[in-house]
Amino acid sequence: MKKLVILTFSLMIMFVLSACSGNDKEETKNSSNEVFKIGAIPDQNAADLNRSMDDIAAYLAEETGLEVEYVPSVDYAALVTAFERGEIHLAWFGGLTGVQAMSLVEGAEAIAQRPRDEDFHSVFIAQKDLQLDSIEDIKGLSFTFGSESSTSGHLMPRYYMLENGVDPEKDLAGEPNYSGSHDKTYKLVESGTFQAGALNEAVWEGAVKEGAVDLSKVDVFYTTPAYYDYNWTINTVDEGFGEGTKENVKEALLSMGEAEKEMLDIFETDKFIETNNDNYDAIEKVAKELGIIK
Repeated sequence: MKKLVILTFSLMIMFVLSACSGNDKEETKNSSNEVFKIGAIPDQNAADLNRSMDDIAAYLAEETGLEVEYVPSVDYAALVTAFERGEIHLAWFGGLTGVQAMSLVEGAEAIAQRPRDEDFHSVFIAQKDLQLDSIEDIKGLSFTFGSESSTSGHLMPRYYMLENGVDPEKDLAGEPNYSGSHDKTYKLVESGTFQAGALNEAVWEGAVKEGAVDLSKVDVFYTTPAYYDYNWTINTVDEGFGEGTKENVKEALLSMGEAEKEMLDIFETDKFIETNNDNYDAIEKVAKELGIIK
């Protein structure tokens, strides 16, 4: 009888331990199934961007084994805020928004960029019949930037305007406009709503190639010196998704090529290359000089 009691007690202990062990595994399983969320600044046609980013989410999921989801952002600032809160784990930023994100999240890293982002430019455009030759010629004209948080659509154009003696707050016909995206900028100038504007050279070149802009009405009259711009910035993800997650995601991005051409087309590139935070020091310096970041 004593042996039976001992055996029964032992079985009960084993059952409890087994149940506890099962709960531990379930908790681990749930934590490892957190969704890896990616985002991108909405700097051009939203439908095209959403479609391409959904495809990239599927590609990253296949390459890394993560559950990946693309989360659209209403504007540049919203993406930076979501990244700061840890709601976005990987983001396609411009130089300025990337610097803002890295300044807010200790350990965030710029990991990949397009080859052209080592040598990027902004273009100034104007209604063709104005026949402008230099930045100084925009004094007294109506003007539109892109988004206030855009590197190529605002930060660097503003910097070079000031360098060339044009104060956007004093020397234009009224206050400068902010279109919100590069494609809207060239459309506003083409339509005559604004006489001149500045935008990302890659979006401009893409619009010209696709015939999306009427060159009889609007054209480029000035191209800025080169600077570093767009990049993929990754949040501090290894703790939440497992050691090596950052490197796996980075490798997946750097491995994109001909097979992923349709996904890469929205970025006006055929591949991504490695980058690092130090490449964006100049952007940070300019942003601080202009009082855009502290």
